[in-house]
Amino acid sequence: MGLGDIADGIYRQIEAVGDGVNEALFEPVIRLGVTGLSRSGKTVFITSLVANLMNRERMVGLVPAAEGRILTAFLQPQPHDDVPRFDYETHLSAMTGPDPHWPDSTRAISELRLSFRIKPGGLLAGVRSPRTVHLDIVDYPGEWLLDLALLDQDYATWSADALARAAPRGSASDFLAMARETEAKDRFEEPEAKTLADSFARYLRDAREAGFSDCTPGRFLLPGEMEGSPALTFAPLPKPDRTPRGSLYREFERRFEAYKSKVVKPFFRDHFARIDRQVVLVDVLGAIHAGPAALEDLRRAMAEILSAFRPGRNAWLTQLFVGRRVEKILFCATKADHLHHLQHARLTAIMAALMRDARDRADFAGAQTGAMSIAALRTTTEETIDHQGEKLDCVRGTLLDGDKRAAFYPGELPEDPAQLLKPARDGAVDWLDADYGIMRFRPAEITLRPGEGPPHIRLDRAADFLIGDRL
Repeated sequence: MGLGDIADGIYRQIEAVGDGVNEALFEPVIRLGVTGLSRSGKTVFITSLVANLMNRERMVGLVPAAEGRILTAFLQPQPHDDVPRFDYETHLSAMTGPDPHWPDSTRAISELRLSFRIKPGGLLAGVRSPRTVHLDIVDYPGEWLLDLALLDQDYATWSADALARAAPRGSASDFLAMARETEAKDRFEEPEAKTLADSFARYLRDAREAGFSDCTPGRFLLPGEMEGSPALTFAPLPKPDRTPRGSLYREFERRFEAYKSKVVKPFFRDHFARIDRQVVLVDVLGAIHAGPAALEDLRRAMAEILSAFRPGRNAWLTQLFVGRRVEKILFCATKADHLHHLQHARLTAIMAALMRDARDRADFAGAQTGAMSIAALRTTTEETIDHQGEKLDCVRGTLLDGDKRAAFYPGELPEDPAQLLKPARDGAVDWLDADYGIMRFRPAEITLRPGEGPPHIRLDRAADFLIGDRL
């Protein structure tokens, strides 16, 4: 461990002690991390959560709200001046305005502070005055969370794993052909490096569009201000028999280490290590629709995500977690409104099964985990229709690509999640017994009465799991 790591560890210990004293003596702060892979609905989740915490008529499953102990909730300036503010007002207007549409998706980290005035409960309710509790919501792309696994790998290990993962994916064919033709032991040339990196990034974007979840490094998908930098200009290559100084392989190896030190570590040091509670949003229905390979890839990605909450396995990461830990982790299968409510329990069971293997292998040092199916913004209504003499439980909504309303039956999820997970793990190409469809709906036009937040499915129960005990 270098002097920089030692100094950083000491700083983190002092900071953790300071935070604990401040929160214990003054106003407690809950730091809620919200993440998920592409199209899982992070922006919608945060927007609807904040709106429903401020207007709590639809939050009967949040115990402190049901008991009337939340006197008020209001937005305040966020505590960190160097982090962009989550644009709550713009997103809420997009979802609930006269021409409702989906807000822009998460592309970088952002933050929002919601403060509560809480009436004490229990025996001391009559003698204690209301207290203030702050909820700091941190929004960040799930692709960044998957990058944690890179900290335990060197370039050779990562390259072998990335190439093996890409091999069965059709979208990787162009990049894999280019990688095979590249002489990694030859002298490094920047144009060749850029061509390889661009091809690799295109493959990752195509893989994500095809429904795959594990598409790291995450910043290749969301480069932001680092686009074109050397730390994002590398690609996995087979290790040659010789790796002389000045070779393409050696330079890619150096840039891979730079990515870890300049991109991955700062994110976990400055943001992730501060989180107390975490919700991970997962588009399970999208993965099922994409096929067995995509569902198996999601299961592996879940294992990588859960590994982020095991600081003891990595000496550097352990230094960051001195004095605090993630106390609760909730995995939510989103878009439950795309299914009739009779299938919600099956969706929840699939979500729980996807995380079970990784959870059983992991040591969370006491962290409580849970699984749930939700819709942060309900866009459909339910109905049962007759189809060729059979009754189908459907949902009806406005199609995303127009104003037409349509009834949709996505197929019946199995009662036993193993009917999906086993063929996925065994490498099946298609589902043998059924097809599972997906349809994208626009937000419905809604009229909110005073005190109401946007309509949802089980958002109140998710909030109770995550923060109810602290309010």
